[in-house]
Amino acid sequence: MTDHRSPPEATRAEPDSATAPAPGRPKGALRQDAIYRAISDAVIEHRLKPGARLREDALAEVFGISRTGIRKVLQRLALEQLITLTPGKGAAVTRPSAEEAREIFDARRLTECALMARLATRIQPPELAQLRALAGDEQLALQGHEQSVAIRLSADFHARLAELAGNQTLARFVGQLCSRSSLILAVYGHAGNLGCECNDHNQLVDLLQAGDSEQAAAFMRRHLDSIEASLSIDEAPDEAPDLRDIFSTYR
Repeated sequence: MTDHRSPPEATRAEPDSATAPAPGRPKGALRQDAIYRAISDAVIEHRLKPGARLREDALAEVFGISRTGIRKVLQRLALEQLITLTPGKGAAVTRPSAEEAREIFDARRLTECALMARLATRIQPPELAQLRALAGDEQLALQGHEQSVAIRLSADFHARLAELAGNQTLARFVGQLCSRSSLILAVYGHAGNLGCECNDHNQLVDLLQAGDSEQAAAFMRRHLDSIEASLSIDEAPDEAPDLRDIFSTYR
């Protein structure tokens, strides 16, 4: 089986428009982009758990940059609600409330179902192949018990669907919702639960290939309903993560 475990800064071969560095940016900004991706991937993959404290000095040492640079990265992650910045306490991975979890899934249903109806009328064979490759990689990760990789690939699949629908503003929004859904799974999901059924994504691609707008939208609704139904509230204590271990492959 292909080894999906790559250094955090290399886990996204094709960054989306929300995170891709602009040409000609200063080297320091590019480095912050890479650190941003490393930390966000660690959150999405549940290597950093909701509630985990993120000390600026420890992160600065791990990544070899100044605390000012780390602070800029943390502010960027806070804007996307992946972490929470609290005066006097610092940064911690966001722990979504039950109400926030329901709101996020409502937003996903409203947005992603509409986008699937649109995508079914315009998707092209090369794009179908991309989606099948993502779904295949996700299944390989599951078969290899690479839970954290499968979680990220599932989020990447949903984000890519939104991109292909052709509205980049909504695509960025869906990408953020998918990242926050990963936090929700970490807080309210059960051990070993991805939310997505292993063959759901392939079935959705089949409907898109058939050009069936109504069924694609309905399937997405059932898919998201199933993920939400798999959750249960189970509060867990905050953790003090070993940042050096989590980002050991960064350098």
